[in-house]
Amino acid sequence: MGLEDTGRTHAATTASPLGVALIGQRFMGRAHSNGWGQANRFFDLQRPIRMRTICARNAEELAPFAKRFGWESWTTDWRTIADDAEIDLVDVGTPNDVHAEQSIAMLQAGKHVACEKPLAATLDEARRMAEAARDADGKTFVWFNYRRIPAVVLAHQWIREGRLGRLLHVRARYLQSWGGADTPRVWRFEKSRAGSGAHGDLNAHIIDMARFLTGLSFEAIDGAIARTFYPERPMPDGKGVGTSDVDDALSFLASMEGGVAASFEATRCAPGHLNDHGIEINGELGSLRFDFNEMNYLSVHEAGLGDGTGGWKRIAATSAGDHAYAAEWWPDGHWIGYEHGFVNMAADIVRVLAGEEPTVPIPDFADAYETQRVLEASMRAATEHRRILLDDVR
Repeated sequence: MGLEDTGRTHAATTASPLGVALIGQRFMGRAHSNGWGQANRFFDLQRPIRMRTICARNAEELAPFAKRFGWESWTTDWRTIADDAEIDLVDVGTPNDVHAEQSIAMLQAGKHVACEKPLAATLDEARRMAEAARDADGKTFVWFNYRRIPAVVLAHQWIREGRLGRLLHVRARYLQSWGGADTPRVWRFEKSRAGSGAHGDLNAHIIDMARFLTGLSFEAIDGAIARTFYPERPMPDGKGVGTSDVDDALSFLASMEGGVAASFEATRCAPGHLNDHGIEINGELGSLRFDFNEMNYLSVHEAGLGDGTGGWKRIAATSAGDHAYAAEWWPDGHWIGYEHGFVNMAADIVRVLAGEEPTVPIPDFADAYETQRVLEASMRAATEHRRILLDDVR
C-alpha cells in the first residue's frame, strides 16, 4: 500500500543566498547546524541558506565538524566574522556569559543575529542586548524553538480564536534528571557563566511558552523556592571537586494579566524525567495541554460538551492541510521530532529576512528581554522570600 505525497514542490529561486555563520559547536551547535542545512532541503525559501562559517575554540574538532555539517569554512576567532562581507546573519550558540559581547559586536557590524536562550546570563546584559538591537539595522531572533512545534502552533491558534474563553490558569513544568550528585561541574553549574541553573536553562522555555500562547504579560511573582541540592560537584577532569553556585531546581507562582494564576517548576534532579516538559492552560470554555513527550499531539477539552461525554481528546497535529509546518515534512501521521523545531525556526528566520511573514511570531531581543525580566523577578522572589512586582524589575 503506497503513501500519497504531501503535494509540495520546490520552487526555483534566483535571490541572493543568506550567508550564515555559527558560533558554537557543541549541543546547540549540532542542533543549529542541522537546522540550517535541513531548512534548505525541506522548505521553499526565497533566499537559499549558505552555511559560510562555523566558529569554536577547539581547532582540532572544527575541520571535521565543518565537513560533516556542510560549513564552507571554520575559524577559532569569532571576531573575524564581523568583517566578512559574505556573512549576513550570525547565530550565537555559546555559553550564556558571552551572548552579550558576541551579539552586540555582530549587530554593530551590521549583521542580523540569532541568539540561543536565555538571552543572557544577567538582566543587565540582556538589557544591553535589547538596547543594541533597538539601535541596530539588523534584525534579531532568539531560539525559543518549541514555539515551532505544530501542536504548539495549534494551541496558539485555539487561544487566539477565543476557544478557551477567559483564561484562568497556566501551569507549566520542565523536569530533567541529568543533574545528580555525580554530574561534573561543567559551565552550566557556574553562576558567572550560566547566570542561573535549571531556572535560566529550563524555566526560560516554559515562561516564553506561557507568554507566547496566552499573549499575556506577567504582573508579579507571588512566591518562589530555589534549591541547590549539590553545592559541590566533581570537576570534569576528575581532579577534585568544584563549587556549584546555581540552582538545581526553582519553582514559582505568578500572576499574569487578567488575573490568570500561573505556576512553573524546573529541575535537573527528577529521576525518571529525561526531558519532560509541558504546559496546560485552563479557560472558562475549555482547556488544552501540550506534553513534549508526545509532541505530535495537542490534548484539548471543550467544557461545553459537558462532563458526561466531553472528556479530553488528542489531536495529531500532522495534517498538511490543517497544521503548521506539516506540509514541509512527511505524509499525515508520520511524526516529527526534537530537531524539527530548529529546522522550522531556521526557515522562518529566512522568511523574515526575505520580507515574508513567519508562521508564528519569532521572539526578538526585546521579546526575550521580557522573559529575562520574569527569570530575574522569580529568582529575587526565591532569594528575598517576598512577592516581586514585574514593574520593579527593569
